[in-house]
Amino acid sequence: MENTEKTTPETPATETPVTPKKEEVTIKFGKGLVGKPFMAKTGKECVGIKIPNADPADKTPWEAIVVPANRVHEDKFGKGMWMKLAADGQTKVSRSVITGQDENGKNIFETTTRTVSNRELKAMLESYKTHERTSVKEALAKPPIHGSNPQPVRAGDMQR
Repeated sequence: MENTEKTTPETPATETPVTPKKEEVTIKFGKGLVGKPFMAKTGKECVGIKIPNADPADKTPWEAIVVPANRVHEDKFGKGMWMKLAADGQTKVSRSVITGQDENGKNIFETTTRTVSNRELKAMLESYKTHERTSVKEALAKPPIHGSNPQPVRAGDMQR
């Protein structure tokens, strides 16, 4: 009788097992949204990132997240920042709102937190990409409307 089963050779100990690469979300944002680094209670260096409101008319305080400082990187042009987060992960977003003042006149803050998916966080931080852009050149090319914004009269100007 002949053995028809196929046997596989054992994998050598030097070969590393192949792990599937986790899907990540790259979030790009401006340098001005990143706060100063600080040391967390756990001893890790962290940084706070502000999330601007998507609607420019919304005057409520901006939301914020805290991430490890080694996750936030400067782009190659030196004008923006980026970070990578797990695509299927979640992040806590917090917002501090003034609820009143105590008897000494100090403001009393209330912090509300919520959990959002990292894909939703990317949409929140990159909401500036969806805003309608207006060209300054086009605005300057239009003839000015006289009387709507007159030049101020300076003290040295003479009326003729």
